[in-house]
Amino acid sequence: MFAVSIKKNIFLTGAPSSGKTTVIKKIIEKLPIPANGFYTEEERINDRRTGFLMKTLDGQKAYLAHQDIASLNRIRRYGVSIENIEDIAVPSIQPSDSHIVILDEIGKMECFSERFREAVLHALDSDNIVVGTITFGGDDFIMRIKSRDDIEITAVTRANRDKLPDMLLKKISHVMETGR
Repeated sequence: MFAVSIKKNIFLTGAPSSGKTTVIKKIIEKLPIPANGFYTEEERINDRRTGFLMKTLDGQKAYLAHQDIASLNRIRRYGVSIENIEDIAVPSIQPSDSHIVILDEIGKMECFSERFREAVLHALDSDNIVVGTITFGGDDFIMRIKSRDDIEITAVTRANRDKLPDMLLKKISHVMETGR
């Protein structure tokens, strides 16, 4: 029988609103060791999405993008805040001791920042377990991340999203026990 290799960089992908961040938040609640990093949430007013917030695990929050942000970096009607990415997200994903790094998400908005891209590579190359989400498709940088030998990507679907938190927590425990 062949041993199954479980990789230390564990990512989710899926269509918008498939439940990726919900799975990440459930994993955060049950992690067996400390974690640092960030996750993103939509901001809605009267059932209309107005922006995206980044929330760090240590309690900081700032807009990743918002319809009222004036920026040269835009995705549809949202202006992207490079300053907030670099002041909030980048420091939060720095590997620390034996913490798990939460990285939600490697997406088009975040990747406007070169410092974010560098921080992602630093986290992925570290000895720390990285748990995150990554966009469908993507530019050359995102495609290079997806093709790394040390990354495992699982698609979130309606059929599997309720089972994924426990499944991924088992993988995290296995990586912790075996060192990969």
